[in-house]
Amino acid sequence: MTMADLSDDLATVPAMFDLVRRGADVVCGSRYMPGGRQIGGPLVKGSLSRLAGLSLYHFFRFPVHDLTNSFKMYTRKVLSAVEIQSTGGFEIGMEIVVKAYLAGFRIAEVPTVWRDRDAGQSRFQLFKWIPRYAYWYGYAIAGMLQSGNRHPATRRPGRSKPPGGGRQKGGRP
Repeated sequence: MTMADLSDDLATVPAMFDLVRRGADVVCGSRYMPGGRQIGGPLVKGSLSRLAGLSLYHFFRFPVHDLTNSFKMYTRKVLSAVEIQSTGGFEIGMEIVVKAYLAGFRIAEVPTVWRDRDAGQSRFQLFKWIPRYAYWYGYAIAGMLQSGNRHPATRRPGRSKPPGGGRQKGGRP
């Protein structure tokens, strides 16, 4: 999934697809992991996005640095298994990744570069979307705490390892 404004670096797609071929169920393009970048865009929106992604990653051990980026690749298996509740639009990517991870699907990420649009205007309305993003942020935290699934690196005995190594994370029994 990518936004129609072509802000996402489509040169990242082959690396994303490679991780899917190696067993990832969801691959997220990440602006906030080493090698990723965000160029331009509103300061408040970018700061809140970075804070949300990195706080989930560092404090709650969510498997990706950039949950709010919509640049993602999903397998059909994930899209068939996840019941989508979102009706607003932009938050759907967060919902799918959170639910997929909590359901035990394998999540991976690759660094990507996001550039602010050159033409037209974004439909993203920060104060309209904050409550929707906050809902999925809280849902991720609650689900992880409830299930005890705190970080893929602290796998319990018997948990499978990600296929092929790389930056792949996740996978509950």
